[in-house]
Amino acid sequence: MVRLTRIYTKGGDKGTTSLGTGKRVPKHDTRVEAYGTVDEANAAIGIARLHTTGDEDAMLARIQNDLFDLGADLCAPEGEGAKDRLRIIEAQVERLEHEIDRMNGELAPLNSFVLPGGSAAAAHLHLARTIARRAERDMTRLAETESVNPAAIRYINRLSDHLFVLARWLNDKGAKDVLWKPGATR
Repeated sequence: MVRLTRIYTKGGDKGTTSLGTGKRVPKHDTRVEAYGTVDEANAAIGIARLHTTGDEDAMLARIQNDLFDLGADLCAPEGEGAKDRLRIIEAQVERLEHEIDRMNGELAPLNSFVLPGGSAAAAHLHLARTIARRAERDMTRLAETESVNPAAIRYINRLSDHLFVLARWLNDKGAKDVLWKPGATR
């Protein structure tokens, strides 16, 4: 259980922050960038949820919780006293895959790239998708020099696919997708 009694600690006033292990690192550390971008994706999903209900909202609520799990995973590097820490697991990746397959099975095949738009929920999910892609780039950059849970990288990769498919789903199962028309504005 997490209990916060004070919001500000003054610990970061000199440009450093604590990882989940207690180790102090610069606020611009690659690991901090990675979990910070995950947090940004979560916030964008929160905005999208203002426009969702039912099963779609429940999926997004689970994803938001998963993203906090992912942040906890990333903020505590393996080793460094991080044994028995919360980690993303394959079951979370598989749940995304099952949801993607279920939704995608009812969508018309694409004949063009989809532009962000259509419904408000879809537009916000496309923004969240691009932030998730940036989080994936941050995480894979981090993995070049430090240990990163492979399931965490798979999760963030599937998440951007999930958000894309869900955006199409919320655009009347793709009927209201805004499609790219190459060269249309020349």
